[in-house]
Amino acid sequence: MSSRLSTARWTGVFYLGVAVAGFIGYLFVRSELFIPGDAAATLTNLVEQPGLARLGIAADLTIVLTQALAAVWFFRLFQEDHRFAAGSIAAFGLVNSAVVLVATVFSATALAIAVGTATGGGQASTVQLLYQLNGSAWDIGGLFFGLWLIPMGYAVVKSGRMPLGLGWVLIAGGVGYVIAAYVAELVPDAPSIVSDLLTGIASIGEFWMIGYLLIFGVRSEVEARTPAMILGR
Repeated sequence: MSSRLSTARWTGVFYLGVAVAGFIGYLFVRSELFIPGDAAATLTNLVEQPGLARLGIAADLTIVLTQALAAVWFFRLFQEDHRFAAGSIAAFGLVNSAVVLVATVFSATALAIAVGTATGGGQASTVQLLYQLNGSAWDIGGLFFGLWLIPMGYAVVKSGRMPLGLGWVLIAGGVGYVIAAYVAELVPDAPSIVSDLLTGIASIGEFWMIGYLLIFGVRSEVEARTPAMILGR
């Protein structure tokens, strides 16, 4: 049990790394640098704030690293309870990590062109295109982020190691992310609130999972055999 608790807490640490790095890199840095529809402004931001751009790249690399580790540690955590779900978490998490890596290549290349360490015809338009590719990778990659939450929630429900409500919230959040990936491509002019509503449940589930892993770890074998608690310990 002590080994499983250690695995659970390390999984929580890696998942927390994904959340913190995602906030810094995608939600903060990218929104500060990339100005949709204004290539000149995006180029100016990169030229004037290369340090901020490098922070964003480092944060994205941290997402790649910590999500890959979290995916493997989730497999270790749930493999004895439900090997198929555990393998699915690992597979989808690693694919999403690879997608973020591709997105990071685009933003890193955009910075290199902006500061003159790489060549590209039409600096502003090239930089803008690369950031648009970065955003598209994130949008489409959300499909696999949703797919890794669904088996994660399923493993929680089936194992009894965590509150039953957590499992269902993760499943609902994962489905929301998958739908949001389609909405982003099929209805590009949809209000941002649509995406926020579809992915909001996932955010609740993720922070609940991170907190549970760090504070409680997992329930013991004996506790897991008892009727699953809906919300509590």
